Amino acid sequence: MRKSKIHLGAIKIKGLRRRWLVNTVAVACGLGVVCVLLIMAFFAASYYSAMESDMRNRAQSTTEFFADSLSQNYKDYYQSCITYAQTFEDRNFIELQFINADGRMVASSYGSWVGKAPATPDVSEAVTTRGISSFVGKNPQTGERIMAVSSPMIYSNGEVIGVLRYVTSTDKMDRQILTVGAVSFGALSIVVLIMLFSSNYYIRSILVPLGEIIDKSQKIANGSYGIQIQAQFDDEIGDLAQMINEMSLKISENEKIQRDFISSLSHELRTPLTAITGWSETLLGSDKLDNDTRRGVRIIHREADRLTGMVVDLLDFTRLQDEKMTLNMETVDIRAEFEDTVFMYGSRLADEGISLKYEDNDQEIPEISCDPQRLRQVFLNILSNAVKHGGEGKMIDAGIVYKDDYVNIYIRDYGPGIPEDELSLVKKKFYKGSSKARGTGIGLAVSDEIVQMHGGELILENALAGGTLVTVRLPASQ
Repeated sequence: MRKSKIHLGAIKIKGLRRRWLVNTVAVACGLGVVCVLLIMAFFAASYYSAMESDMRNRAQSTTEFFADSLSQNYKDYYQSCITYAQTFEDRNFIELQFINADGRMVASSYGSWVGKAPATPDVSEAVTTRGISSFVGKNPQTGERIMAVSSPMIYSNGEVIGVLRYVTSTDKMDRQILTVGAVSFGALSIVVLIMLFSSNYYIRSILVPLGEIIDKSQKIANGSYGIQIQAQFDDEIGDLAQMINEMSLKISENEKIQRDFISSLSHELRTPLTAITGWSETLLGSDKLDNDTRRGVRIIHREADRLTGMVVDLLDFTRLQDEKMTLNMETVDIRAEFEDTVFMYGSRLADEGISLKYEDNDQEIPEISCDPQRLRQVFLNILSNAVKHGGEGKMIDAGIVYKDDYVNIYIRDYGPGIPEDELSLVKKKFYKGSSKARGTGIGLAVSDEIVQMHGGELILENALAGGTLVTVRLPASQ
C-alpha cells in the first residue's frame, strides 16, 4: 500500500513538472517565434521598401531624362533607348528595359531587344494609369522572384509610346532575410535551452521537498496521524510542511480523544439503556398505572429512545471511521419511505406543539436503488435537528420533488437558521457551533456520509424567509 501511494505522488510530480515546462518554456518559445517572425517581417518590409523606393527614383529620373528625346521622331527615339541600354552601368544587378506601346521589347541592358513582352501586370498598369507601377512576385516566364518598376514614356502629343522598366531579382535579398531569421532562431534556441536548464533545476528544488510532503500527507490521510515532515527550507514549502505537521499532531490528539470518548460512551450506555427501554415498555403495558405515572414512564421511554438513537449514531460513526459500514441496496419507492417517516415523526411532534407539514404533489417520483433503513435514519436525523435547532418556529415543512434525474427531499424549519460562518462546518463530526441544543454533533456527519455512499449530496442553507433548509439529493439512476 505504501509503495502505491508513493507511486501516485510521483505521477503527480511528473504532471506538475510537465505543466510547469508547458506554461513557461512553451509560452516563451511561442513568444520567441512570434518575435522572430516579426523581426523577419520587419527586415523584409524594410529591404523591399528600400529597393522599391530606389527603383522608383531611378525610373522617375530616367523617364525625366528621356523627356527631351520624346520630341524626336520614333527612329531617333528608339536609337536613343538602345544606346542608353547598352551603356547602362548597373546592368550587373538590375536590368533596364524599354518596351513599346504594343508590349514588345525595344531594348534591354542585357543585350536582347527583341523578345517576349513581360507578363507581369506592371507594364499594362503603367500604360493605363500613366503613372509609375510596381510588381513583386514570381516572373510567370522564368518562375524567378523579381521586383519590377514600370514608368510610362509619354510623347509630346500626350500619347504613351512606351514603358521604361527596371527589373531585378529578389533572391539575394530573400537570402539576407532568411539569414536574419536563421540567426534569430539560433539565438532563440540558445535562450530556450538556458530556460530549460534553469527551469528544470528550479522545479527540482520545489518538487523534491514537495514529493516528501505529498507522501507524508497521503499517510496522514490514510490514518497515520502524528507523522512529521522534515522541513528542508525556510520558505513557503517549509511553512507548508510545518502547518501539515501541526495539523497531523492536532488530528492525532483529537482522534484519540474521540475514539476514547466513543468507546467509553457506547459501552457505558448500551446496557442501562436496554434495561430502561425494556422496563419502560413493560410498565406501559400494565393497566395498574395512574395517569401521572404513565405520563412519566412515557417520558422515560421517549428519552431512552433518544439516547439509544445517539448511541446508534456513535456506533455508525465508528463504523464509518473504520470503513465497515455497508449498504443493503434494493429498489425502493422513495416517496413512500419518506412519507411514512414524516407521518410517523409528525404524530410525535404534535404532542410538542410543533406542526410538521408535508407538501404533497402529483409529480411522479421514480423508484431508486438505495438502503431504505439508512435513508430513514437520515430523514429522522434531519427532522430531529429541525426540532432541536428550529423548534421555536413551531413549524416544519417537508416535501419531495424530481428534477434533473435527481430526487430532491427537503426539510425546512422556521428557527433562527445557521450563522453564515458555520454553514460550511455544521456537517463536520462533533461540530455544534454556537448552538445550545443537546446532542453529540455527529448526526449530520453520519447522515452526510450515508447520502454520499448513495452517490447523492446533503445540502444545508438558510431559507430566504428565515430558518434552515436541508436538501437531500439522490440520483434517480445508478
